[in-house]
Amino acid sequence: MGTESLPTIESAIPSALLQFHQLDQLRMLARANSLWPLTFGLACCAIEMLSSGCARFDLSRFGAEVFRPSPRQSDVMIVAGTINKKMLPAVKILYDQMPEPKWVIAMGNCAISGGPFAYPGQYNVVEGADTFLPVDVYIPGCPPRPEALIEGLLELEEKITGNRRWPRVKPETMVKG
Repeated sequence: MGTESLPTIESAIPSALLQFHQLDQLRMLARANSLWPLTFGLACCAIEMLSSGCARFDLSRFGAEVFRPSPRQSDVMIVAGTINKKMLPAVKILYDQMPEPKWVIAMGNCAISGGPFAYPGQYNVVEGADTFLPVDVYIPGCPPRPEALIEGLLELEEKITGNRRWPRVKPETMVKG
């Protein structure tokens, strides 16, 4: 038995497939770095969502500053606030009008679980957006701060591309003051 060389995995895959894979990675990176959220707020969490686009928090440095007024121009639905049963069909229609690929972020305790309005025998509040939408990222809080929304968008970027662009901040490294 000689020292014949075994074929590598790269030689077994046609070069055209490798090029398509690299193109697909580039496409996902471009998508993750240019998320267009839908201007859509249901309750008090919408104020925090809109303030994250202002100069202090500057959502534009993450590529998500363009809040679109139409679902046909957006690819991220941020469900910010309480979903009433009367509003549920409208939310579903807006989601259905968004082009593929599309993602959903549930922002706030009310969007995640109904919040303080969900109690036994309740008649009006939907107990979470994930009961009728495929939620990709959950952002807890009442209401969550704009920094939490930025972290949620970074989580969504990580879900799209498979890696994280910005390192996570560990609580022990934060400056107290």
